[in-house]
Amino acid sequence: MPMYEYTCEKCAHEFETLVFSGDEPECPECHDKKLHRRMSVPARPVESASAPSSCGVGPPCGAVGCRRVPK
Repeated sequence: MPMYEYTCEKCAHEFETLVFSGDEPECPECHDKKLHRRMSVPARPVESASAPSSCGVGPPCGAVGCRRVPK
């Protein structure tokens, strides 16, 4: 059940909603079903304060993906 972002073609209301298989979403403001599905960017996972955000080599990888060997 993915979450999608939509813009209503009738009232221009922008919203996001979960879409279950076989369901047709509707605008929560005017209840029209003529919607434009917008491109959305997935959310980044929240980093905890105790886990390092980078191993110091390359892109941020977090504790699980770090290949750096401790000294």
